[in-house]
Order: sequence, then C-alpha cells, then structure tokens
Amino acid sequence: MMQPDRARGAREGREARGGRGVFLDRDGTLIEDTGYPADREQVRLIAGVGAAVKRLNEVGMPVVVVTNQSGIARGLFTRADFDAIEERLAEELAGVGAHLDGVYMCPHHPDFDGACDCRKPGLALYVQAAEELAIDLSRSFYIGDRWRDVDVTRSVGGTPILVSTGEGGDDAPPDIARVEDLPEAVERILRAVGEDA
Repeated sequence: MMQPDRARGAREGREARGGRGVFLDRDGTLIEDTGYPADREQVRLIAGVGAAVKRLNEVGMPVVVVTNQSGIARGLFTRADFDAIEERLAEELAGVGAHLDGVYMCPHHPDFDGACDCRKPGLALYVQAAEELAIDLSRSFYIGDRWRDVDVTRSVGGTPILVSTGEGGDDAPPDIARVEDLPEAVERILRAVGEDA
C-alpha cells in the first residue's frame, strides 16, 4: 500500500479546543479551482477565505487541509510545483493574519499508482493529522466542494459541510448541510462550538 505524504506546517504540541479541528479541501474551497494548478501565480483565494481561516485561528481550532493531487501521478506537475503553490497559499493567508496548521496531500491516482490509503475519502491522512495535531475526528468539521471531501464523516463521525464554490457539492446526498462559501461554513461552526461550550 502507498503511504500518505507527510504533513507540512504542523505545529507540534498544539492542542485542539475541545479536540475539534476543521478539515478543508483546497481547490474550490480555499482557492479558485483551475484544474491542475502547476504555477504559484495561479493561486487565488476565494473571497472571504482569509478572514474565515483567521477566525478559526483566533478561537484555537486547528485548520487542516487534506487534498488529492493526482496531477503529480498524471505527470501534469511535480511535487516541487505543489510545494510552491502551498508556499504561495501560506503567503496569501499570512497577508491577512491567518495560517494553516497542517497540509496533508495524496499525490496518487489508482490508474497510475494502484490503490492507496491516503486518497480521499480514504482515512490515512485524517488519522495522521489527528495524531499529529491532537484532533478528535469524531468532533471535527469537514468542508469541501465535493462529496469525497466530506465522505470521511461516514467512517469517523464529525460534521460535513459542503460549499457552493468550486464544484458546488452537486455529487453529494441531499441531506448534507450546504452553505454558500467558507465564511458561511465558519459562521456555522462557531455557532455550533459556542452552543456546545
């Protein structure tokens, strides 16, 4: 079996508030989905994303990206290209005082690499993040623009939220919570956390 790619930017010893974390898809959720981005100049934050991530940072909830990047397996871009895009994303977020606590990436595709445990909706990257960032998966929130971004909740629990940006979550069951964008998802999360406090 393929092994998951290691985390980037994880902050050791950081404890999640109440064990909760927020897992985000990247393309179509945080940044505009340009297909298979290979150039850092293609990175464009979706409106309001920076401020939304900052709000989660301010309440101490780890913000973690889990992303499939099969373009690497397909030969469309390299790991170095991916790293450059992540650096640009970090710069864009830092510009508004926000940060990610970890980025976990699957570079595989079953047609090129065979089966792996880390390609979403597989569990490996989520379990790795939970161990490294002290996150309780069953109490966490999962946000993306496709069903596979939140499908992990069927295995680990937690709260799935689909955003209308990117692919719009049109492939998901109708009973999954849907919001306009990440800022609205964060509003929903903060209300839920406040109610549980």
